[in-house]
Amino acid sequence: MKLVLLSGGSGKRLWPLSNDARSKQFLKMLENDNKELVSMVQRVWGQIITNDLGESSYIATSKSQIEIMQSQIGSDVPLIVEPERRDTFAAIALAATYLYSFKGVTLDEVIAILPVDPYVENHFFESVKALENVLDSSDADLALIGVKPTYPSSKYGYIIPTDEKQSESQDYQTVCHFQEKPTEEQAEELINQGALWNCGVFAFKLGYIIQLLEEKRLPIQYEEFAKQYHLVPKISFDYEVVERTKNIVVLPYNGYWKDLGTWNTLTEEMKSSQIGKGIISSDCENTHLINEIDIPVSILGLSNVVVAVSPDGILVTDKSASPRIKDFINYDQGPMYEERQWGWVRILDDQVYDDGRCVVTKRVGIKDGKNLSYQLHSNREEVWTIVKGSGEFVQNGNYMKVKAGNVLHIPMKTLHSIRALTELEVIIVQSGVNEDFNQVVEIYSSWEEVSQHCLKV
Repeated sequence: MKLVLLSGGSGKRLWPLSNDARSKQFLKMLENDNKELVSMVQRVWGQIITNDLGESSYIATSKSQIEIMQSQIGSDVPLIVEPERRDTFAAIALAATYLYSFKGVTLDEVIAILPVDPYVENHFFESVKALENVLDSSDADLALIGVKPTYPSSKYGYIIPTDEKQSESQDYQTVCHFQEKPTEEQAEELINQGALWNCGVFAFKLGYIIQLLEEKRLPIQYEEFAKQYHLVPKISFDYEVVERTKNIVVLPYNGYWKDLGTWNTLTEEMKSSQIGKGIISSDCENTHLINEIDIPVSILGLSNVVVAVSPDGILVTDKSASPRIKDFINYDQGPMYEERQWGWVRILDDQVYDDGRCVVTKRVGIKDGKNLSYQLHSNREEVWTIVKGSGEFVQNGNYMKVKAGNVLHIPMKTLHSIRALTELEVIIVQSGVNEDFNQVVEIYSSWEEVSQHCLKV
């Protein structure tokens, strides 16, 4: 069996900490066994390794998430990269063509699809493994996992099995139909009928999806499918495939499961009510503060609220209202904080002046031993101030050691790179004319290449 994790969120539901460059699954707000803060993707990948699924697992993700994914779980994790975001049908179809034509997986192989952000216990993955036997014994086209509900939630979709009597040896049920996010009253009635929460986990034999793509006259070769990716319908796999498939079974799971997609559900699993600078007064109840900037935040006398602060913005919300946040995010700005494989970037200021000049001020952190690519800016000049650590700097082939206190001027169209000998922090002021498009040309990515090809002897 092959396991494909879907990681392609746009980063709106946990704004302002999540953005287009750092979706919710990368936020480090959960504690591991060592009391360290980890992200959802780090937690679930650790569970996959623990359950001996690492060798057969892949992550389907977007181009914008490659660096942060590799930064958090390692550069050797196999990624299936989407050319652009086109919802889950396109992502799963791309993964299927990748496994079929690029990795040589047979058509009889079972493929399991799993969201990258479920909050589950380790034994949940025993149910994931069991999907292979369920497909073989049921001869179904799709096998799903349904979570036995603990309360009538209106936030989840429901899987309604048939009322056919099952044999004692059969641990799965035939699916009758689906119900998407009912009212609480409807949910209670569905639970009385034996309905299960749809947790977005399902499996199929690879041949089922390959045949489906052929019927839709879509390519089944990975490279060709990737070229035509922009033509693939932008629709969820649930709508395009699951709800149109007749022969579906569901494997009930009776254990802890939660979708951490909103602030109210995420904070329920946080070990501490506060991350970052600030104060929560003692008369606050069920209140959480998550602060990623250096300015302290005080919360006095407010209960059942979340206050989240990042370079992207400030959110103050009642917990029950927090799922509505995606309807209120319409700010004309790019990500103000990004994690990169080599470190991180925080935008401190971004201004366009009346005379057409634009100035962006950034604080950049580079991990010990990591480096920026050897690159140039076509229409921006930069002034770097080293504020922490030491490193090696190359500009147009000229090498020099740098340390805290040094100021570097990098004119337009000048090749440059820096490597951290100890953890580096740099304040970068980038300026130019707003109307002039700035192209970043990268020549080499590794320091070995820079040392071999770019240093003047």
